[in-house]
Amino acid sequence: MYEGAVQELIDELGRLPGIGPKSAQRIAFHILDADSEDMTRLAASIQLVKEKVKFCEICFNISEQERCAICRDERRDGTKICIVEESKDVMAIERTRAFGGKYHVLGGSINPLAGIGPEQLHIRELVTRLADESITELILATDPNLEGEATAVYLVRALAPLGIRITRLASGLPVGGDLEYADEVTLARAFEGRRTAGSNSAAARRNDAPTSAPARNDEAEEDKAPASSSAEPRLFRAVNPDQAPADEASRPSHPVVPPMDDHRSR
Repeated sequence: MYEGAVQELIDELGRLPGIGPKSAQRIAFHILDADSEDMTRLAASIQLVKEKVKFCEICFNISEQERCAICRDERRDGTKICIVEESKDVMAIERTRAFGGKYHVLGGSINPLAGIGPEQLHIRELVTRLADESITELILATDPNLEGEATAVYLVRALAPLGIRITRLASGLPVGGDLEYADEVTLARAFEGRRTAGSNSAAARRNDAPTSAPARNDEAEEDKAPASSSAEPRLFRAVNPDQAPADEASRPSHPVVPPMDDHRSR
């Protein structure tokens, strides 16, 4: 235990999420060793965030104005709303540049053990928002854990009577991961969310491709005509039976059998 202000700083830092006693102690001593001007700017930034940053009155994303930049952007697709748990999830989806609609931040997930129920989330504001706007699709992008799944199930049951299409983000194998390290739930969802691989575009291109023009008659005749004798190999050249080879006359008409040795005379 340290005395006075040092221990108070360690205790306050230890209350931050993800900061344990050892980490809080290292940060506290880093603050003591750092330059006074740097720590003054850090303290001013913390105070400025608490004074200026607020939540958007429509989607509850963080903003310095009454409405966040996404809700003010008229180029966004207002017929689709992606429901997330925290504002940091909005930034994660925005980095992908795969979604051009708007968002609704719940402010957490249903967690009975932590005393967080539907009343502590921005679900009532979501229902009011759906009544005022022409929404055609709701995309549930809650975390794929126990609390996120419970929140998604509750939203499906609560919003189903509105008649709006409700979809859930796909979950499965991560890119670059190994199949043997995937857990059973992830692997099962990967099988459920499988899709057709490849396409028939290559076969269609082959069928639509024009056939080659037929060869000309003269070229075909040249291909069918036998090659000249000069081009024929020596072993396969035709022989005229009327013309005998030059040394044919010197050959005996019958094969010459060498005389056998008379062993009896020996």
